[in-house]
Amino acid sequence: MRPGSRFVPGMTTTHDFPPYDADDALVASVRAERVARVAVYPVDETMVVLGRGSDAAVELARGLIDAHGVPIRRRRGGGCAVVLDSGNVVASVAFPTRGFTENQAWFDSITRWMIDAFGRIGIEGVYHDGISDLVLGDRKVGGSCIHRTVDSLYYSVSLLVQPDIEQVEAYLRHPPKEPDYRRGRSHREFMGSLAEFPVAADVATFARALRGALSLERFEPPTPLDTP
Repeated sequence: MRPGSRFVPGMTTTHDFPPYDADDALVASVRAERVARVAVYPVDETMVVLGRGSDAAVELARGLIDAHGVPIRRRRGGGCAVVLDSGNVVASVAFPTRGFTENQAWFDSITRWMIDAFGRIGIEGVYHDGISDLVLGDRKVGGSCIHRTVDSLYYSVSLLVQPDIEQVEAYLRHPPKEPDYRRGRSHREFMGSLAEFPVAADVATFARALRGALSLERFEPPTPLDTP
């Protein structure tokens, strides 16, 4: 979809932002070929990404974002707005499925698979809290979303490897909803990073290592995949 065109998600929204389209080819190939696929990549430009139903007027400091020329995108999945920058890595996976059920079970299965992959690259102590957050030492290190269509499931998580917390503080207001474990903490108090681990000393190195560890052969889906 061209920048500036209207994004039409699965639920109605009155906002008009270009879509976050970095995973469009991934999702399209899975829907066409009925084979699960994974993508892991560093973020190459700073952007603000809204959830499918996010209200930009509530969640964003638009004046500063616009003054700095930071692009705003809207993703397929739900949740509140996030800032992606060069210290983030995105990990996405799409599966051929049928229907719209068992979303929390899918979140749980994918999160376990992610945590297992972290352990195999030397990142220990990450656990699951909230609906689908990845947490280390009571601080969020990964926020994820799911989007369903009648024939596929798309999951994406933004991982805080070496995040620019100053930008998050500047561009995002306190979210209108939060998991219980956040306890009203500011972005600075709530967000962590993976930088303490040797594999995360370099963002590109981390992305390559995680991609190698995310073997689909080790994933256990909560429901059978819809494959030919």
